[in-house]
Amino acid sequence: MRFIDAGQVHDALDFPSLIRGLDRLHREDTQEMRDLLLAQPVSDGVTNHLLIRAAWQHDKAVGMKLVTIFPGNPTRSLPAVQAIYVLFDGDSGTPLAAVDGTALTFRKTAADSALGAMYLARKDADHLLMVGAGAMAPHLISAHCAARPSIRSVSIWNRSAGKARQLADELELAGVTIEHAGVLEKAVRSADIISCATMAKQPLVLGEWLRPGTHLDLVGAFTPDMREADDECFRVATTFVDSRATTVHDVGEIMIPIANGVIDEEDIVADLYDLCRGRHTGRAGDDQITLFKNGGGGHLDLMTTRFLMERINEYS
Repeated sequence: MRFIDAGQVHDALDFPSLIRGLDRLHREDTQEMRDLLLAQPVSDGVTNHLLIRAAWQHDKAVGMKLVTIFPGNPTRSLPAVQAIYVLFDGDSGTPLAAVDGTALTFRKTAADSALGAMYLARKDADHLLMVGAGAMAPHLISAHCAARPSIRSVSIWNRSAGKARQLADELELAGVTIEHAGVLEKAVRSADIISCATMAKQPLVLGEWLRPGTHLDLVGAFTPDMREADDECFRVATTFVDSRATTVHDVGEIMIPIANGVIDEEDIVADLYDLCRGRHTGRAGDDQITLFKNGGGGHLDLMTTRFLMERINEYS
């Protein structure tokens, strides 16, 4: 069994290759997926979590990601979220690899959104707005620029302006201007692609700000009470998700508009399985507003790890 560290994950999974790999692997079925979430209250009132996320592609691969979420860790100079991924052979059940799950999650999540943008964003999109300046933000920016090489300018907005300025100063992409965005409404109104990765429970992006042709990528909300976009976004946009199985009944970003009667399940016109298999063509025109909810899931972790092993075996 091999151990693949974070550096190897980032080196092997360049975004152009990973986006193409996920596109191909979405043409295969994942027969079983299941999550288990354990919670342990700690003395200061904070709750620690262990998330176990498993997926199985019969006769091909079995995988499981184990994630710890310890909110108090930053006070000890440790990451709040840490993970490891274990891959097994789908035919014999033999353990094949243990992978740094934190790095894997960064690459997988960003490539998932970028794959959505490849089908849904305008081909001439040149201005990306990143809402949120946390650990996911630089990966999402890089992945979107890989999916849409037409991007020439990136704006970064964060509740803490200093953090957005710091990321804008630190991040370098060839041929791309990166700057801090001061007023969120103004930044949204001028963007072609908007990617959100925050911990918001109240909407940050309002539908009345979205201009024709915008693509909205929603990453952050992962619980039933979280959302980054208001109901109006769903009224004016055509809604897509990465997987119906991991979004419709699991994340507030989709559950709340459905509960409010703004959209029905049938209004979600396609997921990545539909797009990658040609069952839906994606963006219908330059003026269409598209919305993509990135819900993640064990199937994506398994696809990404399978592609990682392909790349490592190719160059070993």
